[in-house]
Amino acid sequence: MQAEEIFLKHLAQTSPYPLKLEVSHAEGPYIYAPDGKRYTDMISGIAVSNIGHRHPKVVEAIKSQVDKYLHVMAYGEFIQAPQNELGLELAKVLPEQLNCAYFVNSGTEANEGAIKLAKRLTGRTELVACKRSYHGGTQGSLSISGNEMKKFAFRPLIPGVRFMEFNNHDDLSMINNQTAAVIVEVIQGDAGVRIGEQTWIEALRKRCDETGAQLIFDEIQTGFGRTGKLFAFEHYGVVPDILTIAKGFGGGMPIGGFISHYEKMNHLTHNPVLGHITTFGGHPVVCAAALANLRAIQEENMIAKVEAKGQLLEETIAHDAIIEIRRKGLMFAVEFHSAELVHEIVTKCISRGVITYWFLSCPESFRIAPPINTPNDVLLEAGNTIRSVIDEVCG
Repeated sequence: MQAEEIFLKHLAQTSPYPLKLEVSHAEGPYIYAPDGKRYTDMISGIAVSNIGHRHPKVVEAIKSQVDKYLHVMAYGEFIQAPQNELGLELAKVLPEQLNCAYFVNSGTEANEGAIKLAKRLTGRTELVACKRSYHGGTQGSLSISGNEMKKFAFRPLIPGVRFMEFNNHDDLSMINNQTAAVIVEVIQGDAGVRIGEQTWIEALRKRCDETGAQLIFDEIQTGFGRTGKLFAFEHYGVVPDILTIAKGFGGGMPIGGFISHYEKMNHLTHNPVLGHITTFGGHPVVCAAALANLRAIQEENMIAKVEAKGQLLEETIAHDAIIEIRRKGLMFAVEFHSAELVHEIVTKCISRGVITYWFLSCPESFRIAPPINTPNDVLLEAGNTIRSVIDEVCG
């Protein structure tokens, strides 16, 4: 059987139209097909490979840990150096209110844990989220995601969830003394890079303080340098009660986490005991990779160059046919008049060796999110290709 036939027949599909790009290997900003064709990865596997594919420090950390041990026990029982070191490193780079991490396997699991923690802390059940938001594919995360297209087939979901308009001050009144938590992406990713307004983020924090609701920031897409800060909330000077992370956390390995203050996280240890559990969360090999990823970002001063790279790329792809470019750092949404135009642009870019992708909740825009350490000449080359495709498709 050919690789494509196996892929389509023996692997569960997520849509009727997968890209079907067969991968041989990947390195830095590039992905290679078996025939040797090189593709510039301008989406980082959807904001995962933030420091490029197979960063040498990440690969070295993985190999070193594999030589020691793999899984030894479900999370939270044994003392393991990779977990300890990663938890300590995160505590160093985050505010004091966020000094204790719980490691899981993915972003949706991080959000599930954050919801449970908020309910345990407050004794409340109601949740407030934003319209057009996306927080993951499990039942709890779907319940707080503001896109009915993704969830209608899986109802009933968690009750007691209300949705407010992003950046709408009046809707903050939905948050009250029955609200356990408010979960917000400070920059909405799947909605097409909708950027939170400073005054609204500040008012959101104030309203949560007034009502006792826990404020959860979902930084699964925006974390680890993507927006020009280690975390997007740093742009606003507003700190959440609970932070969720994943995607760019692991340097290409699967890991997520929810983070809060030690005293809050300790509530998951009693009443009931094992208030949150995971078998593979905090896997030592993955934690070693995540630690190397975080240190590489810091040691190589990657974040300092993100905004300039974003400006360079924005100027390179500029075209009269573009309705709007929404951008923070190297997180882009490029909007056109129709989803059909976007589909044609994305398809032609891939055929010419540049990988971009669409947003499911904003199909009239396509995403760009290259590794944050992509060299400028690579960005220019890819940007020029994107612009030439736009010119060809739109005239």
